[in-house]
Amino acid sequence: MISLRHNVLKVLACLVIAIALIGAGCTSQEESPTEEPVRIGVVQWDDSRATGNVFLHILDEGGHEYEIVSADLGGLYQATSQGDIDVLIQAWLPATQASYWDQYGDSLNKAQVVSSGAKIGLAVPDYVYDSGITTVEDLKGNASKFDGRITGIEPGAGIMVTTEKALEEYNLEEYELYSSSTVGMATELQDKMDNEEWIVATLWRPHWTFARMEGLKFLEDPKGVYGGSDNLVILTRPGFEEDRPEFYQLIQNYEMDLSDIESIMIDIDEGQSPEEAASNWLAENPEKYDEVLGTQ
Repeated sequence: MISLRHNVLKVLACLVIAIALIGAGCTSQEESPTEEPVRIGVVQWDDSRATGNVFLHILDEGGHEYEIVSADLGGLYQATSQGDIDVLIQAWLPATQASYWDQYGDSLNKAQVVSSGAKIGLAVPDYVYDSGITTVEDLKGNASKFDGRITGIEPGAGIMVTTEKALEEYNLEEYELYSSSTVGMATELQDKMDNEEWIVATLWRPHWTFARMEGLKFLEDPKGVYGGSDNLVILTRPGFEEDRPEFYQLIQNYEMDLSDIESIMIDIDEGQSPEEAASNWLAENPEKYDEVLGTQ
């Protein structure tokens, strides 16, 4: 009788241990879930699509999972600050998008400066600049040489709003800001430069015009209406660095020269998709994979 009871207890003990092991296994799986894809917002401007698609191709090469989120600029800033988006490519800071940073910056992290020297303003050909028109102030009294017009882009664009302010700040009432499109502005700029005619246009860098048209110069802006030089910055949501340190390191490894961004923008302007233009650039610059993925 004692022997039978002993054997029953041994069997029960084994069952308890087996159940415990199974339970432990289930708990372990729950505590180590598969990481969710990183949610990446890409601003739908040519410079952002150029740098963004290069980065995405590199992520593909490294086998990293991600999801792309599209929205307007303000929506992307807000979603990233709220944690609905993990990564935002890319912000123009500290000048051009200062209003968005003032609104959402307390809940955002500047993860990486991709490129420095970005700028918006009024630009002229070098033959205009060399004639003595070197600042926005110098436009005053010379309207007839420019047919009284400043060639702009789409109405309502940030640079157009800023230029309206510049006309007031510099008392350039003899000028009219003409709305067009980015392509229309660039076409008129090229036509004027081909004939060495005077023109002043709203421009920014990086932009493919600087790679295609030699001799463009920004007018100096003594009053600082256009805000000076900017950095192209990748932003992340609060806590992303701690949650995804490996992915965060990839972001910090990523840099590009303005001239390289502009070369990709030329290909986009000439009809290539942003994905194709980025892929072709990487084929010519394969070392960028190693730089970002840390496989040098």
